[in-house]
Amino acid sequence: MTQRLNYIQQSPELFKKFLEFSNRMKEAAIEHSIVDLVQIRASQMNGCAFCVDMHVKEAKLHGERELRLHHVAIWRESTLFAPRERAALAWTEVLTRIPEAGVPDDLYERVRTQFSEKELSDLTFEVMAINGWNRANVAFRTVPGSSDKVFGLDKAGLQ
Repeated sequence: MTQRLNYIQQSPELFKKFLEFSNRMKEAAIEHSIVDLVQIRASQMNGCAFCVDMHVKEAKLHGERELRLHHVAIWRESTLFAPRERAALAWTEVLTRIPEAGVPDDLYERVRTQFSEKELSDLTFEVMAINGWNRANVAFRTVPGSSDKVFGLDKAGLQ
């Protein structure tokens, strides 16, 4: 894969603002383990190799088990995810590929049983953020692993 252009260099101020927005997510009401799953699943769905690579390594550094990382793509069939994680993954999927009829009421109600209104709002912003990053990195073909040293992801021990 060859990167098409470096959007960070071309639009440094916009990049900086979007990065600030994304970094604010660290203050959100959602636990890091769920954020990791959300970032991985949206990135898988969007075909963002750079982001899947990055977020799998981050999750590993955060202590996520390798088998669960492999099961994110098959989370519905897997027995490794708790109801709250399943709700977050379902919310991620519906917001990543919004159906023509919108978000179904039954899904919203199911997710609301697992998250407070504040948590659901924060989760929605997290999905928005990762989808934005996915779009930029897919559009410009950012090379997976190309920022590992910058982000300390080389410490994940995944090659």
